[in-house]
This record gives sequence, C-alpha cells and structure tokens, in this order.
Amino acid sequence: MLEIDGVSKTFGSVRALDSCAFQAAPKRLTGLLGPNGAGKTTLMRCLLGLVEPDVGTLRWRGAPITEAARHRFGYMPEERGMYPAMVVADQVEYFACLSGLSRPAARVAARSVIGRVGLAEQAERKVEQLSHGNQQRVQLAVALVHQPDLLVLDEPFAGLDPLGVDTLAELLQYLANDGATVLFSSHQLDLVQHLCEDIVTIDRGHVVMAGSLENLQARTDRRYLDIAFARPPVDGWLDAVPGAHASGDERHIRLTVGPACDLSAVLRAAESAGPLLRFDYQPPSLEEMFREAITR
Repeated sequence: MLEIDGVSKTFGSVRALDSCAFQAAPKRLTGLLGPNGAGKTTLMRCLLGLVEPDVGTLRWRGAPITEAARHRFGYMPEERGMYPAMVVADQVEYFACLSGLSRPAARVAARSVIGRVGLAEQAERKVEQLSHGNQQRVQLAVALVHQPDLLVLDEPFAGLDPLGVDTLAELLQYLANDGATVLFSSHQLDLVQHLCEDIVTIDRGHVVMAGSLENLQARTDRRYLDIAFARPPVDGWLDAVPGAHASGDERHIRLTVGPACDLSAVLRAAESAGPLLRFDYQPPSLEEMFREAITR
C-alpha cells in the first residue's frame, strides 16, 4: 500500500501541495487526475525523492519511504529523459544497471521488456530515429525494466496511437494483476474510467475527490438516462417524468434524474411515445464527476 498523509509543498509563494492525503493499493490501477498546475507532477516527484515535502509523510508498505524502497519504484516522467543518440537496447540495459541489476541480468531484462512494449524490431535503432510514440514506449521500457513494485507514470498515454494505447493498457493491467501498485496521471478521462479501479483528483494542491470509481459514482445524487427513439416520439411524453431535466435532440434524449427515479415508469412513458432503440441508465461519467469536483 502506498500512503500519502498530509503532504504539503510550497515553492516561494506557490503552494503546490496542500495537506494531500490518499492511498494507492497493490493489484489496482489508480488514476491521478487534475487540471494543469494542480500539483500532480510535484506529488510524483515527492514520491521519487526528487522533491522534499515541507510537511507530511509518504509511506510504502507501512513504513516511511527510504532510498532502498525507491530502488523498487519505476518512474516515467512526462518529459523525455533519455539519450537520443543511444541505441534503444543499450539505453534500456543501461537504466537497468542503474536500478541495481548486474550487466548480464540487465541485458536479459532489457530484451524482454523491449519486446513487451512492442519495440523488438526497433531495438538496434537510436532513440532519435524513432517516432514520438515509439520514444514513449522506450521511456516506458526504462520504467519497467527492473520489474518495480510501484510504478509511477506521468501522462504515459500522451502521443500514443490507438494500438500503442492498447498495448500500454494491457501491460499496466498485467502488472497490476501480478501484484504491482500502479499510479498514473492522464488527461484522457475516458481512458482512465475504462482502466482504473481507483481515482484521485487534485486541484490547486488539494485532493478534492478520492476513492474507488464505483463508490464515487454511487455517492453522487444524479443519474442519467440516455433514450434513443427509432422515430420522433409523441409530444408531451416527458410530462410523465416530473423533475427530470432533458437535453439532446428530438430522437436522442438525455435525462438527468435522481437515484430514486422510478425507471419502470419512465420506460413505460417512453415506450408509449414511440419505438425505442436504446434505454440506458447510468451514473455520471468520470469526466462529469471531475468537472463537478473541480468547479466545486
């Protein structure tokens, strides 16, 4: 378990982190969200020992994080941190040695992880010769080569094509299933909702939303009904759904309702108005909850 307990950090007059507290569990993917400048990268740098918090405690497996513990962490920064003129295989092997592997073990580990991130055919090319997306894969290989127990990724999906996104998503899920704790930031909220069991949202240094996605959705006081008709419905059918807020167009309607809404009554009213193509009841999306948390 990774525990962040009351962590604050100030740079001059800027309070980058303000009493941040949350947990990230093993075998789960935790999404770290927030607008630009919210404090996400500062928090990650505190975890890696690159920045010292003013107050608060960072714990790993119940104890304060030490340099020895950080050798079992993997970090992928948003900005490139590689040697562009160096061959991919040599680069990953070099970083494996920096993480404590012997030269023979580092060579084996580098070849293995290069294949896992889909770069086997690019292993002998220089980093500067690769596309932006493939450079991102090299950066990921560097973070993974020593099989870390905690993986911290800053915008890992940025610049990846759909196939690259799929490859990385499958790999992160595999690592979590294998016992790793995975914490990553992203502005792609639909992707985070699809992948992550747990969510942490930071705004202006404060944690404004944290917990499992399922519980966060269950605690909201709104639900949505997406209704699609095969043809324009009979006028006035929404009169049978008091208190619902409707948006959309004539054939595709989105209703905002409370959690106690009588779905069977709404369904009967919709069916009486015309043939249905879709009747979908759902909690707010992660993007909707994110916008609400940041606005609040």
